[in-house]
Amino acid sequence: MQPLSILVADDVAEIQALVRGWLVQLGHKVTCASSGTEAARMLGKQRFDLLITDVLMPDGDGLGLIGKFKAAEPAARILAISGGSKHLPAGLCIKFAAGFGAHAVLGKPFNRQQLLDAIGMALRSDEEESPLLPHRLRSSPTKSDQRSKS
Repeated sequence: MQPLSILVADDVAEIQALVRGWLVQLGHKVTCASSGTEAARMLGKQRFDLLITDVLMPDGDGLGLIGKFKAAEPAARILAISGGSKHLPAGLCIKFAAGFGAHAVLGKPFNRQQLLDAIGMALRSDEEESPLLPHRLRSSPTKSDQRSKS
């Protein structure tokens, strides 16, 4: 089983740490960015199999990042996550993300298994065209299956 190279873009450090921890445990290489702008800069420096991006971030949002990522990594997959904001509900944020080309979406808060299921969905989307295999992310629930926060 070959590990995935995953870029996580979220302005909340706790979300980055939680997602990184869960995915590194499964053998994946995880790079984190605190904004859409920072994540976009990483695209030219490294190849990624999967982008996990928050939709709303203060410096470069996830919607713009989705477009840049699709242009830079056409075969890669995208999972958009969102807890919404004071003025924009999470459901609407993830609906926008799907419209911008995210292969799967997930509302915050989420637990480990929900994240893995959403990643599996992103990898299965248009499976015939994707060189990435969903079995790379299968795992059983553990005690560290805690819930994330916005």
